[in-house]
Amino acid sequence: MVPMKVPFVDLNPQHAVVTEEVNTAIHSVISDRAFIKGKYVSEFENNFAVFCHAKHCIGVGNGTDALIIALKALGFGSGDEVIVPANSFIATSEAVTCSGARVVFVDCDAASYNIDVNLIERKISSHTKAIVVVHLYGRPADLAAIGQLARKYGLKIIQDCAQAHGAGIGGKPLADFGDILCFSFYPGKNLGAFGDAGAVVTNDDRLARQARMIANHGRIDKYNHEFEGLNSRMDGIQAAVLNVKLRYLPRWNKERIRIAGNYADLLNNCRDVDLPSSPAQSEHVYHLYVIRSKKRDELKSYLDQAGVSTGIHYPIALPNLKAYAYLGHRPEDFPLASRYQNEVLSLPMYPGLSDNGIEYVVQKIGDFFRG
Repeated sequence: MVPMKVPFVDLNPQHAVVTEEVNTAIHSVISDRAFIKGKYVSEFENNFAVFCHAKHCIGVGNGTDALIIALKALGFGSGDEVIVPANSFIATSEAVTCSGARVVFVDCDAASYNIDVNLIERKISSHTKAIVVVHLYGRPADLAAIGQLARKYGLKIIQDCAQAHGAGIGGKPLADFGDILCFSFYPGKNLGAFGDAGAVVTNDDRLARQARMIANHGRIDKYNHEFEGLNSRMDGIQAAVLNVKLRYLPRWNKERIRIAGNYADLLNNCRDVDLPSSPAQSEHVYHLYVIRSKKRDELKSYLDQAGVSTGIHYPIALPNLKAYAYLGHRPEDFPLASRYQNEVLSLPMYPGLSDNGIEYVVQKIGDFFRG
């Protein structure tokens, strides 16, 4: 096969489809001077709530703020504990700390890389108030089992959906589970803005009102501040871009699923790598396509030299970060997350990735192990 360049992410194919609509939308925002909040943000909030099958959507500045606002809206703070998966991006855990609560990590499941439901109960204490569930790489976590634990111990469920736009479980939307959902619209996400943006989604009227006030300086009216909040508001340009791209998201997610299927078929006989699994009851939207190999670093270097760009999500498990040294954890406390940090490798994945590109990536993986 002729050598080629395969980027890890290429947003150009998506943007080519929506450029004219997006340019028109941005021009409308500028013409209307609707830069902060306003009708374009309200339109996106309404549209995204419908997409999520939820009652409320509150547009905010970014996905990390969405998590912080959700935790604050639920009333968590000093003396409270919140359970968080050991395998995620730091935004998941730092949001807990920013809310004033204490992070309690739980190791990941061997097959899904999501939080291991079987290990949660032993981490629950009298101070535990909630579980943050991350749908890692776009695969939903086991919300049915987590929901049973939450009901048993009176805990809240916060869903970190930063990689799971449009995912579902057994035909049901994620909004049917738990108390509050948090989304990031970072440009590389399944639904990405042209900058930072995020959203809080819920079916709870009280939580929605509280989250909206927290995100807007603790107020509903301009100068009637009921408490101190944050300044985290979605801007009109990002909302207008997202409104356009939201219409294409189901199509793009289907393409991600098709690409994942192609990878799985072509890599099926490669015994040197572990492939992601997707149970029938889970609507996985493949924000990332992550394989595992004990020779991960060598494979990554080989692919880079062959023109294939890859990523590592994530190279250091959260409990092993210097940021959490104060908790006194050892890598062996989280054996799977600590092992997988040295084995996971994210292959190119984006709508517009050609079949030739997929075949080239797979061929180079095969060449590496045959060599």
